[in-house]
Amino acid sequence: MPEQAELTRPDAKAIFQTVNPATGEPGRSYPQLSVQDAHDAAAAAHRAFLDWRRTSFEDRAAVVRKAGEILRARKDEFARLMTEEMGKTFDDGRAEVEKCAANCDWFADQAHEYLAAEPVDIGGPEAFVTYNPLGVVLAIMPWNFPFWQVFRFIAPALMAGNGALLKHASNVPGSALAIEDVLHQAGVPHDLFRTLLLPTEHVESLIKDPHVAAVTLTGSVAAGKAVASEAGSVLKKCVLELGGSDAYIVLEDADVEAAAKIAATARMVNGGQSCIAGKRFIVVRSILDRFTAALVEAMRAYEMADPAKPGAKLGPMQSLKARDEIHRQVQESVANGARLLLGGMVPDKAGAWYPATVLADVRPGQPAHDEEVFGPVAAIIGAEDEADAIRIANLSEFGLGSGVLTGDPDRGRRIAAEDLEAGLSFVNENVRSDPRMPFGGIKHSGYGRECSSFGIREFTNIKSVHVRSLEHGAGNAVE
Repeated sequence: MPEQAELTRPDAKAIFQTVNPATGEPGRSYPQLSVQDAHDAAAAAHRAFLDWRRTSFEDRAAVVRKAGEILRARKDEFARLMTEEMGKTFDDGRAEVEKCAANCDWFADQAHEYLAAEPVDIGGPEAFVTYNPLGVVLAIMPWNFPFWQVFRFIAPALMAGNGALLKHASNVPGSALAIEDVLHQAGVPHDLFRTLLLPTEHVESLIKDPHVAAVTLTGSVAAGKAVASEAGSVLKKCVLELGGSDAYIVLEDADVEAAAKIAATARMVNGGQSCIAGKRFIVVRSILDRFTAALVEAMRAYEMADPAKPGAKLGPMQSLKARDEIHRQVQESVANGARLLLGGMVPDKAGAWYPATVLADVRPGQPAHDEEVFGPVAAIIGAEDEADAIRIANLSEFGLGSGVLTGDPDRGRRIAAEDLEAGLSFVNENVRSDPRMPFGGIKHSGYGRECSSFGIREFTNIKSVHVRSLEHGAGNAVE
């Protein structure tokens, strides 16, 4: 690990103090960089970018593939680190690191094709489109998938020829520094990628640094609005992946038991702490009672357990503050008419624990209906029929993921493709990201895309090029 990741002396100044959410006990602490250090890093990253952009796809791919190899070799180490910092179960941590490695492999293999010059027949001079790197991209990343969120961005960014600065969430500084260590060990030039341990109040000045070309953020709606405003004030491109209140429509022709298992899996991704976790289950009334009973039983299987132990299915929430906010939303929903069918009680033990919870009779005016509940709380909403279910699903201010659970795949395909207002719609499976498919949302869930050819091109200059020999050249007065 880099030297900066070592536990600081008790008398050393440190603003990043980790806390084990399973026990409430303090972990490692990390010193803060100065604002000037951050701006110096931006300038150095820009200088490194000027060289990196000239490297071949083959050379970049060798480095990015090596990063994937290192991730796999250190998978258990990084899984334990995530467990200690934000409470992710060890099994989920291992799977997350493996997904990061696969993402590295994918973009190492596909970037050349994704970014190849595209000829255009305009009936005259040679014409083509190129995809050139923009420069240094500032990545502002969240704690819930501390490795995946970063590698989802950095693998395509590096393959496109960009540099990057990482401002990670303050509760996962060890993960942030570990990612820097992996990339440098793989051969990414030291200055081309840097982790910056900075408090949020210094992000604005970094966005406006002339050496930063663009910004990507995964975070809350409030954070997205702030970053979009700051980036817009200096006319810099940004990609925003914000919150979600994913709706799954459960139709009357669904296999109730199978649908409930998919719904529970969708809700409990990362202990429910995921933007694309299923949160609202909108059920046609003819099967509402049966689905409700089946979902309660499926959710009951997610018992709280030590996240460090293999096989644990539900660890703690990432912090006491987060846990208390989830409990507030549950309590206020019940006070406004929701029925508590499972969970909903704060355990009497140290740590940020919250049980798998199911609420029925969820309606407008309740936090479980109107807000994003970032924890293991499933909200069941009744609908009269298919049209009513689609209407309820689309009422949300969010538009990230969505799902349809039905016995008729053609019916599901139509609803997913044409009717649901979301960036992702899955039929009879839970929503997830994949490097081969574009990932992102609409409405208050943000804009821009990650993953696939769409994602790697977000931070490129899509340039039109015309070439004609001088003797055949001619002007055109029409713009």
